[in-house]
Amino acid sequence: MEIRLLGTVAVVTECGDVTPGPAKRASLLAMLALRPNTAVRVSRLIEALWEDEPPARARTVLQGHVSRLRALLAQCGAPEHGVELATQGTAYALRMPEALVDAHRFEELVTLAGAQRRPADTVRMLREALASWQGPALTGTVQSRHLQAEASGLEELRLASVEALAGAYGRLGEHAMAAAVLRTEAVAHPLRESLAAALMLALGRSGRQSDAIGWYHRTRRLLGEELGVDPGEALASAYAELLRSAAPAGARRPAAPAPAAEAVVPELLPRPPRGFTGRGPELAELTRAAGAGGAAVRLVTGPAGVGKTAFAVHWAHQRRADFPDGRLFADLRGFSDAQPPETGAVLREFLLALGVAPELVPETADARGALFRSLTAGRRLLLVLDDARSSAQVRPLLPGGDHCTTLVTSRNRLGGLVASDAARPLPLGHLPPADARDLLAGVLGAPRVDAEPEAAARLAALCDGLPLALRVTAARLAERPQWGLGAMVGELADEQGRLAALDVEDTGVSAALHLTVRQLPGSAARMFRALGLHTAGDLDRFAAGALAGTSPAQASADLDRLAAAHLIAEPVPGRWSFHDLVRLYARELAPRADPEGLRRLLDHYLYTGLAADAAAEPGSQPCFVLPSGFRRPAAIREFEDRRAALAWYEAERPALEGAVAAASALGLHDRAWRLALVPWPLVLWRIGDGWVPLLEAGLRAAEHEGDPDAQSRTRALLGWVLHEEGRDAEALVHLERAPLLAARAGDGISEAIAYVNLAAVLDSTGRRERAGELMSRAVALAERTGHPSTRVLTLRHLAGHCLRKGEYGDALAHAVRAEGLVPEGMEVGRAQLQIVRGEALAGLGRVEEAAGQLGRAVEAADAAGFTDGALRAAELLSRLTADR
Repeated sequence: MEIRLLGTVAVVTECGDVTPGPAKRASLLAMLALRPNTAVRVSRLIEALWEDEPPARARTVLQGHVSRLRALLAQCGAPEHGVELATQGTAYALRMPEALVDAHRFEELVTLAGAQRRPADTVRMLREALASWQGPALTGTVQSRHLQAEASGLEELRLASVEALAGAYGRLGEHAMAAAVLRTEAVAHPLRESLAAALMLALGRSGRQSDAIGWYHRTRRLLGEELGVDPGEALASAYAELLRSAAPAGARRPAAPAPAAEAVVPELLPRPPRGFTGRGPELAELTRAAGAGGAAVRLVTGPAGVGKTAFAVHWAHQRRADFPDGRLFADLRGFSDAQPPETGAVLREFLLALGVAPELVPETADARGALFRSLTAGRRLLLVLDDARSSAQVRPLLPGGDHCTTLVTSRNRLGGLVASDAARPLPLGHLPPADARDLLAGVLGAPRVDAEPEAAARLAALCDGLPLALRVTAARLAERPQWGLGAMVGELADEQGRLAALDVEDTGVSAALHLTVRQLPGSAARMFRALGLHTAGDLDRFAAGALAGTSPAQASADLDRLAAAHLIAEPVPGRWSFHDLVRLYARELAPRADPEGLRRLLDHYLYTGLAADAAAEPGSQPCFVLPSGFRRPAAIREFEDRRAALAWYEAERPALEGAVAAASALGLHDRAWRLALVPWPLVLWRIGDGWVPLLEAGLRAAEHEGDPDAQSRTRALLGWVLHEEGRDAEALVHLERAPLLAARAGDGISEAIAYVNLAAVLDSTGRRERAGELMSRAVALAERTGHPSTRVLTLRHLAGHCLRKGEYGDALAHAVRAEGLVPEGMEVGRAQLQIVRGEALAGLGRVEEAAGQLGRAVEAADAAGFTDGALRAAELLSRLTADR
């Protein structure tokens, strides 16, 4: 199978084309297939699927299309081809081999064609690439802004490929073929001057000058009538060449060289970086991209200290033969203590390097730019613009013509340059461990590094794989030959002093990060300082807004700005994280942040936790009442269902654990014990996942508060977790005290839950008689409270107790009674009761009824995402069937 985007969107199988159905479903398939193996946010998909304002139920509609698209792909044999439509948090991703998407194969062939040296190979590859097209790209999709932009981009690449194919035919001398290739497209796109110019030259070179000149006048007239403009440089140059070739031989005059420039080959590159290490895949990618031609602009981005300048200069020296007309270099000082150079001054240096006499350099920056573009129009030249701050700083310095390559380095993403000049980003990440080790060996010598391989690996990790940090570390070790690598590991392992240890003279990680942060807008800088207060490694826009005291929308904008500056990353859509060294630097700046930020964050987690609890366990008793002095956050995320709530607990677990510690350190014990209880549905869902330290910290805070209700709730949950870990003696210490504390607090619901937990543990250890008494007491307490979910819980445990005693009739009666009390949305509890009911029916010998009940339990548990329950029910059903 394959997915077609170059024409009517469809899944192509051996049995024919299968269309996805409605335009929105085709649009969903297109958006995901355009970015295979990449998570696409739900918000972006919604924007693409609706031309106008999306309806309130857009997410529900989208989920329906996702479900149907999954079914369609399965029907077409997707699993056999490695294709899966996966959910990733608040995003979807189409996991698949990229070669199964025709648009990807097309782009890959075009790139490979551009790297060929033999025109015949270029022709073969471009013909194969263009044969992929079955009609206008993304036909059958919604006419939204996003999809129209994608279709336009693909169409632009197709037209550029047609022009490149014609050029390759021309290099083979097959000008008639070039004209035939171009004519159809020139008719379809009469205002595309590059097509018209190429067609004119192909016609002229194939001996059809009159047709060529006629095409020029036709195009010139259309440009004037439709757009009110004169022919551009490409069209005018083609016309001039036609006139020269048509003139009598004696009337021709050789073109005079430009009086402003001598025939010189500029070389302005700085010296090659010493000890350059690694980056093999990135160097190869840059070489492929530069070989594609077409006035390439390549954008090398990455965080401070990642080695962007060294990478660009190293590559530029390696590829000298590819740029016979010279190499220019300018340090734009976008992130420097020095003032950035003026555009006019940079252009003056370029013009002088190109051979323009000083007295002939124009006065204004605009005039210098025009002359620079004119002089570079016909050259194969490399331009390196290092350390750019913004797209606006770069644009006036771009050369003219189609044979130059521009390499821009920046700590910012420069998305404007991508949009306006088709710049292709090449992000540089931190060095992988092997390359980091080689960098240390290049400075210290291989024997010293080989002698302590584990310490070398640890040093690389402590330096985050950041070349600047590794070089500073290597320099400090080089100054101390008596030090082993392990001694430096010990120094860097202390987070309090790590950044100071990574500074040497005027170079270091802190200095580099300071220059990046200094360039941030005010709100983004405040956000960065606020993030230093965070209690874990990653966060969402709601937590960030709480820290900074802004709305989630403003927080999202600030986080995007920090990500654009490579200070944070967004590895999962909607969640941002630091690398360790940046996190330590943000922590250094945290004292300058709003001191109320951390308290706002704690209250944010409390309030959001209650919302998540309500979605995960509908109808359950809230795990706490909000503390006095609580401040409601400006906004919190909404949870559509249980799965969304459980995903939030899982993502925020490190932050919640850190929040408990931070609250205790601030003396906010009333918040600390509540924060420890926030993820209780996840605790029960993944009970063997090491929750004891968190709950013990919560218990210490509850005891510090002297709050019996807090202690009861915490001990009841802690005791149950200890029981599940097989630590029954410790569990019973807590569970024996929990009911008494709840009774002292006057909370009947907590008392019932505490008793039923204690009874269940006693039951499992063989003390059946006391367990039964406590179960009955728990049921009676729950009845008096009238709280449905507590009544269900106690009855379910009592039914389980009866099962273990062989009292199947009583077990069935308790389960049936509990089923009638299950609150709306409590699907896991319903599935648990169905399993108990099935076991009871089996015990009574009502095998057919038991099998039907267990089958329904499997379906209910699967639908609720209750994997353990589904497996338990299926196991019981299988055993029951085998016994029949």
